[in-house]
Amino acid sequence: MTTPAHDRLAIITGADSGMGKATAELLATEGFDVGITFHTDEAGAQDTKAGIEARGGRCFVARQDVSSPDGADVVDQLADQLGGVGVLVNNAGTGASARLLDTGYDEWRKVLATDLDGPFLCSQRAARRMLAQGKGGRIINVTSVHEHVPRYGAGPYCSAKAGLGMLTKCLALELGEHGILVSSVAPGEIATPMTGMDESDAYHQERPGNPLGRPGHVHEVASVIAFLASPRSSYVTGASITVDGGLTLMAAHGHDQAEGWRDA
Repeated sequence: MTTPAHDRLAIITGADSGMGKATAELLATEGFDVGITFHTDEAGAQDTKAGIEARGGRCFVARQDVSSPDGADVVDQLADQLGGVGVLVNNAGTGASARLLDTGYDEWRKVLATDLDGPFLCSQRAARRMLAQGKGGRIINVTSVHEHVPRYGAGPYCSAKAGLGMLTKCLALELGEHGILVSSVAPGEIATPMTGMDESDAYHQERPGNPLGRPGHVHEVASVIAFLASPRSSYVTGASITVDGGLTLMAAHGHDQAEGWRDA
């Protein structure tokens, strides 16, 4: 039994900047037509669209509120415009910075709805399309190193990303017989607007606590997503690939850190 050859038609959520933008442009370089979504930064999405078209790909843009149950409708809208869907990248996400005892239910639900409910609903829509097309496909969930290790003061985010990691495995288990492969990419600290950095900071900021000593670049994450979207990953499913410069390897060294780590 071979894995079907899916169409080079991709949908990427949250592709107006950062990792989503880099992934969209790289997939266009590799021959994909791409549908992208944004939440508030329409100018950023249009810039991504221009980058895709400059690389020879078609691009369609839609606003999406991933936290809303109706947000998944955009997957069908973009699939109709593209003429199908072969790859879904669930990249859009949000976070929160508060201890769990100080986190209100509304904030908890906002993060869970965006980072877990949204990818679930979008994956359902995309997988149903892929099943109807009969050509297999790929679903790639962008999680975080906090899919695997907790972070103090980020309970909702860590819980959502851990849940998305398990959702990835469950989808892989159920969809494998149809040639739909599902894996997650778990970035560490990446130089993006969300982390308050410019892309070039990936090579100039020092991170002594990271084995590679620096943050990651968006292209270093995009290249792994592009691998999972390609035929080269035809025997990879249910995996979580960390792209963190070795950061998670340091989890056991917490006792070496100075006092005050709770204030980091």
